[in-house]
Amino acid sequence: MDTALRQKLRGGIMARQSDKEAPERELAVEERAVQELAAQELPAYELIELFFFAYRDFVADADRLLESLRFGRAHHRVLHFVLRHPGLTIAELLEILRITKQSLNRVLKELLDKGYVEAHPGVQDRRQRQLKLTALGEDLALQLSKLQSRRFARVLQELPDGARAGSVRFLLAMIDPQERARVETLVWPDGRAQDTGER
Repeated sequence: MDTALRQKLRGGIMARQSDKEAPERELAVEERAVQELAAQELPAYELIELFFFAYRDFVADADRLLESLRFGRAHHRVLHFVLRHPGLTIAELLEILRITKQSLNRVLKELLDKGYVEAHPGVQDRRQRQLKLTALGEDLALQLSKLQSRRFARVLQELPDGARAGSVRFLLAMIDPQERARVETLVWPDGRAQDTGER
């Protein structure tokens, strides 16, 4: 917090303390404001670290299966979004993953060569390539999603009612505001269940 601002706030508190007629409630409010401003200077270490450890363990469930196939997290992301959105173009996938075309091409080539993904000319623009999972790719993508869903199910059983909807609101709020509508369309292609977050 700016030193001048802190001094100004504290000066106001001291002045009010010297005035016997100043209401104690006002003093408490101003003192709390000082404390809140001071607290804002500190990084939210507990949230940063808990988010890290939660993500570490969440992805580890899928990592073990992927490693047995000599795949990594980039392969998983491609499989997941192509499963959820058959016919996704390479350009659309690049926009979702925010990785370089070179990185995606390497991962995609492995999945194509090993028979997990198929690429077909676009229906409206045959210069585009639309992606679809093979039966093998679908089976693997579903296995990975079920592994991660089991962790969510276990956690939600330990939390009070409404935890799932609250988690959905929190995660959406973590996304940049200008991106939220697009993300909602991807996550809930048939429309969002606003009250429960169940879809």
